[in-house]
Formats: sequence, structure tokens, C-alpha cells
Amino acid sequence: MEEKTDITPAEWQIMRIIWSLGKSTSTQVINLLQQKVDWKPATIKTLLRRLVEKGALATTRQGRGFIYTPLIKEQITMNDAADQLFNSICEMHVGATLRHVIEGATLSKKDIDQLQKLLAGKREQAPDKVNCNCVPGMKMNCEG
Repeated sequence: MEEKTDITPAEWQIMRIIWSLGKSTSTQVINLLQQKVDWKPATIKTLLRRLVEKGALATTRQGRGFIYTPLIKEQITMNDAADQLFNSICEMHVGATLRHVIEGATLSKKDIDQLQKLLAGKREQAPDKVNCNCVPGMKMNCEG
């Protein structure tokens, strides 16, 4: 059930609706998405079908339609996507990327307190400088 699933940006929008509702019909997804994006119902149904094929959604027949339920958990999927991103970039750029994300994010006071506590703990073991982990000979862009 908890397999890593590569989800496209369009599929994320569908999953966010289904995660929020817990389960949904294609009509519900279409109605909610069309308030946000200008996609045709056939496009949305194609995205739903792809998510079923990827193992992200299960379907249960109800009359002529289907009920879609998530097979992957939202937080785990978000963590996997973040891990994939941060495992793909040079370690010298991780700090700047995290700063960028935090600057643009709306955080609760509780979130900020938790982040400050986490960072204080990480500071104890942190090196003075993070080394580049790029492919040898490709370090010319790493001026961290």
C-alpha cells in the first residue's frame, strides 16, 4: 500500500482533493477542479485513471460511476517528493533551497517552534561547511 509513486503536478491537484475528502466520485473531482483550473472532464478522468494505474487510487463501482479512495498517504507522499528533490540537488544548495521554501511558506507558531528546536539540535552536529556531492568534474556550479 505505501509504495513510492511518482505523481505529476496535475495529478497532485487530484490527489489533494481526494485526500481532503477521503473518497470522491469523478463528478466531485471535476466540479471542484473546474473552480480552480480550466480542464475538460475527459482530462480529469484520464488523470484519475492514471492514478489508479499507478496504484495511488482504488476504485469501487457505484452505479455507472466509481468511488475513488487514496491508497497512498498524503504526508508520506509529500515526504517522498521532498526527499526525491533534495536527493537530486547538490548538498551545498540544500540550505538555500530550504530558506527559499520557508520564506514562501505560511507557518504556524507551532511549526516555527518545532523547526527551531530541530535546527538547534542539528546545529550541535553540523559541519562548518557542507561539501559538494556532485559528480566529479561537475563542481563548477557549486559556490555554496
